[in-house]
Amino acid sequence: MRVDFYQLSGTPAEAVVPLIARATRKEGERLLAVSGDGEELTRIDEALWTRVPEAFLAHGMAGDAHAARQPILLSGDCEAENGARYIALADGVWRDDAMKFDRAFLLFSEAGLDGARNCWRMLGQHEDVERRFWKQEGGKWREGP
Repeated sequence: MRVDFYQLSGTPAEAVVPLIARATRKEGERLLAVSGDGEELTRIDEALWTRVPEAFLAHGMAGDAHAARQPILLSGDCEAENGARYIALADGVWRDDAMKFDRAFLLFSEAGLDGARNCWRMLGQHEDVERRFWKQEGGKWREGP
């Protein structure tokens, strides 16, 4: 399993999830985007339609009639009704259920830095977990140490 930590420096999660979704779709994978904040899910929903205009990022909400068919599914929990193997934890909260996925993206702000550090250390105790850290520099995402 691979976990990518994305430190959001003034960029909201709804600006980053569409980029992750586009890359996920290019890999032929499905994505589950998770947040415990319903308002954040609403913002992500809108951003998936508008943020990357050159990409068609079809998506839906968990529990909807066609959730299983959605390439990108938005949810309040880690149940991938769409069979996703990639998960984006948009609210910066690590959930152990994310370990069931092949790849996880943990998006966190300055306020969530301590939690992300604790998660980094905890995941470092798992031999089967590859961890990567990303931060923004000059508007571009760069892999950090």
